Amino acid sequence: MRILFLGDLVGRSGRNAVIEALPQLRTRYAADFVVVNGENSAGGFGISEQIFLDLLDAGADVVTTGNHVWDQGETLVFIERHDRLLRPINFPQGTPGRGAGLYKAANGADVLVVNAQGRVFMADIDDPFRAVDRELDLCGLKRGADAILIDFHAEATSEKEALAHFVDGRASCLIGTHTHVPTADEQILNGGTAYISDAGMCGDFDSVLGMDKEEPLQRFLTKIPTGRFVPALGEATICGVAVEVDDDTGLARAIAPIRLGGRLSQTEPAFWLPDAQPGT
Repeated sequence: MRILFLGDLVGRSGRNAVIEALPQLRTRYAADFVVVNGENSAGGFGISEQIFLDLLDAGADVVTTGNHVWDQGETLVFIERHDRLLRPINFPQGTPGRGAGLYKAANGADVLVVNAQGRVFMADIDDPFRAVDRELDLCGLKRGADAILIDFHAEATSEKEALAHFVDGRASCLIGTHTHVPTADEQILNGGTAYISDAGMCGDFDSVLGMDKEEPLQRFLTKIPTGRFVPALGEATICGVAVEVDDDTGLARAIAPIRLGGRLSQTEPAFWLPDAQPGT
């Protein structure tokens, strides 16, 4: 089974790049299931219902979010209408929406997607370890789900690594989001769970984390806000991760980064390319 995950979409540049490229990417990679983190897709802050629907139309199966999920006020209302839009599972009880769901992949497999948010250097919300643990107990690997993907939206790499080891052998992959910088630590843990600290962002990297450089620079230099953060509008790099899942075990066989377009070095998962040889 082939799972494609695309990191945080930032503003118009990132979302347009993904909406335009995703249909072709899904075909090129023969992806069975696609997850996109869309929490910064609406002007860099939150997500609108139309953007969410556009991502589904482009080929996303599920859209995850994070700490900016409520930055567009309308999301508090429309999230209740869409079970394929997730917010962090460890938000307090009574928060609108849902933090996990079981979805059908193109190959007929049942995929559990869990969206969680960290607490280190972030809001002091409910414990993500116990929240994820409860979800895996309810719908375990090969006990309700053929594959399990966890989007852990967190600041600290230590917290991301710790949660990955906590679920190792119980999830197909744990993919970090939030920091917007793609990391080079993609690996398969001892128990068979694929891991990367951060998938990176889909946005303009001639920026400060996807934002136009002027306002962040002014705040670092003077500590005085002079305006709003606005997304940079240059050519986007599409950043993400490819995960190959063993159909028999639900654990990972391979993981590789994806970087397409824009300023960063380009890379695709060799094991998914049309001319790939067996074992590559």
